[in-house]
Parts: sequence; structure tokens; C-alpha cells
Amino acid sequence: MRLLAHLTITCLLVLTSCEKEKQASSSSTPAGMVLIPSGVFEMGTAQELFAQGNIPVRSGAEEWPPHRVILDTFYMDATEVTNLQFKEFIDATGYKTQAERPFRQEDYPKARPQDLLPAAFVMAPPVTKVNIQTASHWDWWKLTPGADWQHPEGPKANLVGRWDHPVVNVAYEDAEAYAQWAGKRLPTEAEWEYAARGGLDGKLYPWGDELTPGGKFMANCWQGDFPNENTSKDGFMTSSPAKSFEPNGYGLYDISGNVWELVADQYEQGYYQKSPKYAPKGGVGESIVDPADGPAVHQRVIRGGSFLCNEGYCTGYRTAARQLSDDISASYHTGFRCVKDVD
Repeated sequence: MRLLAHLTITCLLVLTSCEKEKQASSSSTPAGMVLIPSGVFEMGTAQELFAQGNIPVRSGAEEWPPHRVILDTFYMDATEVTNLQFKEFIDATGYKTQAERPFRQEDYPKARPQDLLPAAFVMAPPVTKVNIQTASHWDWWKLTPGADWQHPEGPKANLVGRWDHPVVNVAYEDAEAYAQWAGKRLPTEAEWEYAARGGLDGKLYPWGDELTPGGKFMANCWQGDFPNENTSKDGFMTSSPAKSFEPNGYGLYDISGNVWELVADQYEQGYYQKSPKYAPKGGVGESIVDPADGPAVHQRVIRGGSFLCNEGYCTGYRTAARQLSDDISASYHTGFRCVKDVD
């Protein structure tokens, strides 16, 4: 009886989703977005793959256990939000991003004045070669004053020739503000992973199980000895213009690699073990205390990997891969894309 009830509920949910999909197909898809059909998929990665050494341990947050998820139809941006699109939002609203605003001394009483300046995290290649197995990520990451969405690598950088690149150095609240202005929202990570798979359930990447099929680069990521040398065989040292690589089965570009993408979910350890099957929204969140004894912030999930990911350190470009960020941090390899509900 319990199994029959479960199957009945599942069928009803699928029928409702199909009706929404039918309605969506009869109307026009919003400009710059693609229709993601309703469906059921297996979310996550088996823990055994990590234990066997097939995936680097430093891949980030737990991805297990794999679990079935049911999702309704929705729209998703075909590309990551670009610098030009973000500029339109800034010009229309006068909004200042987190990286453009100084932190308040009263919020961070133990912070040094220089640590309160507007800043974002930028990679600074190590002066001497480091061993990735023993090194700390602080050996190559630097909080850089003057780095923001208009100056990706720091105050001397600009966006000349990069208006079609994804906007970076945006924090969670910045992405939310843009999405609200655009009449959209950030995707849940379940929506993100389902869309990233492009209809290929159970595959490592949006295009299959081989990273470079036939020697062809399918995403913008790091080639070489991370973090010491990037050979840039894929043609890019940092971010790449939107649509530089082939789309996945749903028509999404750069869903793997290029820049990490912020999603709506807060991170909760063990959430996959209790996640609801229908349209999960993420955990309740876990507070973390800022190193400068400031106010607590929440851990957030980011998806998709970036131009800094490689096979030896971070395989974040896998469809199931998850990493953690927080509410206030901005970095030059993190951006976002939006989704929109089907009415």
C-alpha cells in the first residue's frame, strides 16, 4: 500500500509538471533563456567513487548518497550572467556590490583597518612551486582591495574586451539583487544539477563520462600543474566569453567550467540523506563565525567549477560536484545564472 501511494503521488506530480511544460511550450520562452523540461533524475555521487580515488578528496562538500529528485518545468539562463547584463542592472539601480562596500569596524571589532577595505579574492600564483597535497589554498588566494565586478583581477584591471564574459566578484546578495531586478531567481542546486546534466542522467559531465572526448575541450578549466602552471591548452587563462564551448543537451552554455555559479541553497551537512524527493530547496544552513570575530554568516553552495579547476585538485566541473562559499565572499572565479518559474 505504501509503495502504491508513493507511485500515485509521483504520477500526479509528473502529470502536473507535464501540464506546466505543455503550457510553457505554447508560450514564448523569455529572451536569453531555455526551457528545462520536467523530470526525475538521480542527484549526487556515490561515496565509493571518492574512496576508490576516482575523484580528488578536495572536491568539496559531500555529494552522497545519490537520491531521486522530481522537478517541475522551469526556464534557465542559457549563459552565465555577463558583465554587460550586470552593467544594465547597475545603471538602472545604482546598486553597489559587496566587494565595492567597506566592512564596518563595529561588525568586525578585531579586524585590521586594511581588512575592512572593499575587496574580493583573486588568485596570486605562488612565487615558488608548491606541492598541492600539502599546500594551503592561502598560498595562492589573496584578498585584493579594489577587486570588484568592474576590476576582476584588481584596481588596474578593467572590462575592455570582456563585456561578454561572465560577471565575477559578486557575493550571494549581489546575485539575489540582480535576479530580483530581472524578474527571476537563483536556481536551487537540484534544479542546477538537473539542468546541467542536459538529459544525460548518471554521467560525470554534461556531455558524458570523458573529460576531453577525442581530445576536444568541452569546458574552460585548468590544464597543467595546479596552481603552479596553466598551459591554457583550451585557449583561456581566466574566464572565457559566453558560448565559447558547445552547449549541453538542454542548450545551456558554460554550465561546466568557466566560473563557479551561486545557487539559492544553504549548505547543511548530511542534507542529502534527508532531502525530499520533490523540488528540494536545500538545508537549513550552518552558521560560521568570521575569522575576525564578526557576525555569523552562512555557508552557501556553488556549482559548476571554474577556469581554476583541474583533475589533480578540484574536479568541480562534474555535474554532481559541490563546493562551499559564504554569504559575503566575492571572488574572481565565481558568478551566477538565473532561473524563472513557468506560470
